[in-house]
Amino acid sequence: MKRSLQRRFIVELGGSLASSAILILTLVWRDWIEIVFRLDPDHHSGAAEWAIVAFAFVATAALGSLAGRDWRALAASSSAT
Repeated sequence: MKRSLQRRFIVELGGSLASSAILILTLVWRDWIEIVFRLDPDHHSGAAEWAIVAFAFVATAALGSLAGRDWRALAASSSAT
């Protein structure tokens, strides 16, 4: 049980860090999508970038909160033993 909780915490933390990196990257450098993938999904309107920012924000908040919950559960199980 504790091992699976640790794995889940690591996956949630990693996902939260990755989505926050994408969030910051998109806020700072909006043209990275066009440069990296060589496509322009929104024809320079900025709608795709704002959609990515919104999705990354929600993913960061959700995964961060799940990781926090698992961190507290791990801390409680460590102190109980």
